[in-house]
Amino acid sequence: TYVMTVTANDADDSTTANGMVRYRIVTQTPQSPSQNMFTINSETGDIVTVAAGLDREKVQQYIVIVQATDMEGNLNYGLSNTATAIIMVTDVNDNPPEFTTSTYSGEVPENRVEVVVANLTVMDRDQPHSPNWNAIYRIISGDPSGHFTVRTDPVTNEGMVTVVKAVDYEMNRAFMLTVMVSNQAPLASGIQMSFQSTAGVTISVTDVNEAPYFPTNHKLIRLEEGVPTGTVLTTFSAVDPDRFMQQAVRYSKLSDPANWLNINATNGQITTAAVLDRESDYIKNNVYEATFLAADNGIPPASGTGTLQIYLIDINDNAPELLPKEAQICEKPNLNVINITAADADIDPNVGPFVFELPSVPSAVRKNWTITRLNGDYAQLSLRIMYLEAGVYDVPIIVTDSGNPPLYNTSIIKVKVCPCDENGDCTTIGAVAAAGLGTGAIIAILICIIILLTMVLLFVVWMKRREKERHTKQLLIDPEDDVRDNILKYDEEGGGEEDQDYDLSQLQQPETMDHVLNKTPGVRRVDERPIGAEPQYPIRPVIPHPGDIGDFINEGLRAADNDPTAPPYDSLLVFDYEGSGSTAGSVSSLNSSSSGDQDYDYLNDWGPRFKKLADMYGGGEED
Repeated sequence: TYVMTVTANDADDSTTANGMVRYRIVTQTPQSPSQNMFTINSETGDIVTVAAGLDREKVQQYIVIVQATDMEGNLNYGLSNTATAIIMVTDVNDNPPEFTTSTYSGEVPENRVEVVVANLTVMDRDQPHSPNWNAIYRIISGDPSGHFTVRTDPVTNEGMVTVVKAVDYEMNRAFMLTVMVSNQAPLASGIQMSFQSTAGVTISVTDVNEAPYFPTNHKLIRLEEGVPTGTVLTTFSAVDPDRFMQQAVRYSKLSDPANWLNINATNGQITTAAVLDRESDYIKNNVYEATFLAADNGIPPASGTGTLQIYLIDINDNAPELLPKEAQICEKPNLNVINITAADADIDPNVGPFVFELPSVPSAVRKNWTITRLNGDYAQLSLRIMYLEAGVYDVPIIVTDSGNPPLYNTSIIKVKVCPCDENGDCTTIGAVAAAGLGTGAIIAILICIIILLTMVLLFVVWMKRREKERHTKQLLIDPEDDVRDNILKYDEEGGGEEDQDYDLSQLQQPETMDHVLNKTPGVRRVDERPIGAEPQYPIRPVIPHPGDIGDFINEGLRAADNDPTAPPYDSLLVFDYEGSGSTAGSVSSLNSSSSGDQDYDYLNDWGPRFKKLADMYGGGEED
């Protein structure tokens, strides 16, 4: 078999012996299985195999030293050179994969999928991670239902037995699988599969507690609505798939929107807990749906659900209702009529055609009104008499359905009778009149509204006038002579003493008494001190110290209290202008004391306004 070609170049003339090159193999490494596995054409340099036995699994590479000699290969006279030829032995699939053992085993819980049950190990001497080495596994027997498959691990080339379809312990407790392994590439010519390319796999199934299930889910039953409470409807029982476990199944309600049903906890018998009504809001397309739970007592416990659907057959248990409830009509006939119909919660054949009729009592109903049948579902209500006074009338109408037995209902329709225009429409005045108010009542209401508005207007005018008089009212007496407690509003006081230009000398005590002594005897202002012996009042220092103000005030207070010439008149004792920004504290804690007895009997001569003060101070010892 041709392997490769080596070429040597000689600069001498190739037509002479000096340029004629010949080749030969000097050495071969390794020399296995023989030392002469290759030969070379001496003239062309082609290397070919000359012996069988190349085996990549034993020798993957050969190193061959090739010598090139000119002078037509004469080693004695020619010149030589050597080169190295590296020959790689390529792999062929001449080794079938073989299981490392003939039997494998595994275990799987029932009802589990995508679980690796067992790992199958193989050996293949071909080149790893090549098609000649990659294994393919196939189950050839023992799994007719296809519960398992064997997948190849791309790294280790192992076979992973995996559950792809849940197994049932009650159906199969164990599986005996036969698995065969092969390569992606076919075996080389003349190579046969090994008996070790097949192995047996034993898989045991373990039992687990399975949930009970309802064989018929959803279960549909049919019955008439209105069956009495306590009626047995059906038995909705579940099956426990764990046949080899002695377990009890108990039942309970999971969903019962209207709370109409009961279920026996031990046998699943379903009875009614209330009257089933097809017209209920819980009914969808005549079907009532409830869900029940079946649970076993296994470890751990398991449960399953089942749905019961009850198709309710309609019975005639609802009387028809008249429509519309309100209407209007002209007070004269032949202008318009009222179309009436009925609504029934039942379904066919317990609905229309309906029968509409007027009751015989009271007699005024049939006297004033008449009903004309249009078809099975509609009729017309109109006036029988030529004129009916405007107003609202309650017209009773008996409506009967076609059920078996038929049901009837007396419904009231409120009819507004009103004057109409030429088009048969109620006029505005007619609509008011039809509301039940006559002309006199309407006029009385309008008069009351006008009177109410007038009273409100007069009250507002009176309030404004009173407010104006309050601002413009003048005092009838001089404020200096008025001894009553009055609040007199003068004007805005301004921002304080510091921003006003006042003559502060008016607040100070005069230095001389000439203006008092020169007055006519007997004429004296009540706010001036009487002429007499002057008490020794303290003299305020020119530059007072803030801390001496309290002492100064106390000394002046004691001097005023001990002044025998002080009359009992109510006047202001002026000390001096204190200035602004005083740092002195409050004088509200200073108490006035009085020594000696004084006569307050003159208070009785001041009139009734001072009677209370006279009783307090002028009563003598008995008071």
